[in-house]
Amino acid sequence: MTLEIIVFIGAILFGIVWYWRESKSNKLYRLANKITHAKDLQMKSNNRKGFIHQQPFLLRLVWVTFLFAVGAGIVTFVTPINVFFIQYFASAIVATLIGSYIASAVIFARESTSKERIEKAFHKGKDYVEDLVDGDEEGIEKPEAQETIQAEPATEAKKSARDRFKDKGMIK
Repeated sequence: MTLEIIVFIGAILFGIVWYWRESKSNKLYRLANKITHAKDLQMKSNNRKGFIHQQPFLLRLVWVTFLFAVGAGIVTFVTPINVFFIQYFASAIVATLIGSYIASAVIFARESTSKERIEKAFHKGKDYVEDLVDGDEEGIEKPEAQETIQAEPATEAKKSARDRFKDKGMIK
């Protein structure tokens, strides 16, 4: 059980590192894409997708399983020791996927909390509050204004709707 926990934690760290490396550069995925696809179908140069970076869950699962299957094949071929390692294999796959999602959450959180975005959100909120405050001042009617409104209904009835909107400043 201890070895399985060590494999699980190591695979989480491996998933984090793998996702982080692919978010920086996806050269290996580009190479695989060039080998397996025709010139027309190759990915564009500005595409950031990698084996697990910006991939849906099923493709991440396929690539991680393929990597560990190749690794397990190499280990069983090279070492003379025959170990029942299915539990380590499954644990490593699950942990690598968990690590990739942890890394994506951290990278996404870092990108979404950049200084420019925070300042932009602050100014947007400040403008929103100012609009609310300005709107409240216009919406508050003074007692004198209520008296004049009651005195003018006959004259406003003669004006068209367009003229009343112009008087209120809603249209030009």
